[in-house]
Formats: sequence, structure tokens, C-alpha cells
Amino acid sequence: MTASRCKQIGWLAIGVAFLLLVITPAAQAGSVKERMAARAPEILKLKSQGLIGENNQGYLEIRGAGGGNAAGLVKAENSDRQMVYKAIAAKTGGSVAQVGQRAAAKRAQVAGASEWLQKPSGEWYRK
Repeated sequence: MTASRCKQIGWLAIGVAFLLLVITPAAQAGSVKERMAARAPEILKLKSQGLIGENNQGYLEIRGAGGGNAAGLVKAENSDRQMVYKAIAAKTGGSVAQVGQRAAAKRAQVAGASEWLQKPSGEWYRK
């Protein structure tokens, strides 16, 4: 793993931890935070292999074949993301869709080289 990739992982972890600790209810934050942190290395591996990508709604999507446990991992991550987005929307007065779209834009900024991303228009591209 390159130094820049480690830095990206660190910033992503900090961002997720901040959202979960500050915005989600305290009783829920620990378990969601732990689950997402535990999945992060495998998600990054699948992204770097081009097997999954970040869509424009703030969720993961399967992009390639042969991902092994990718479907289960994507489903679990997206479920937790939706829980976080709902909590943020409730706190900010926005919609879950708006929160997800903002999260997608932030993830696109810190995505690693060759990761799949989806533009707001729906077009997929590799960074």
C-alpha cells in the first residue's frame, strides 16, 4: 500500500469517525462505527481492484465480476451508510438523498487513482 493510499484511508476513517461520533445517536454510533471501520480495508481493496465503486447517491455498487464476498459487503456497508444518512438528515433538516449526494461528492474528492465513481449525471468513470 502506498503512502498516499494510507493517507487517504486515514482521512476517510477520520471523516467516518467524526460523522458517527458527532451526528449519530450515542448508543448506535459505536456499533455502526465499529462495523464500518472493520469493513474499510476490504472495501478499499475491492475498490482498488475495480470490483466496486461509489455511486452518486453515496452508496457502493458492484462494478466487476468475481468479487467473492463483495455483494454481502456492499449490502452491509450501504445499510450502515443509510442509517448514518438518516441520522444526519434528522439533525440537519435535509433529506436522506441530499445527505447521500453530499457524501458521494466528498468521497469522490478523496478517492484513490483508478477507483470507480459516478458523476451526478449517472456516468461512471475511473479517477
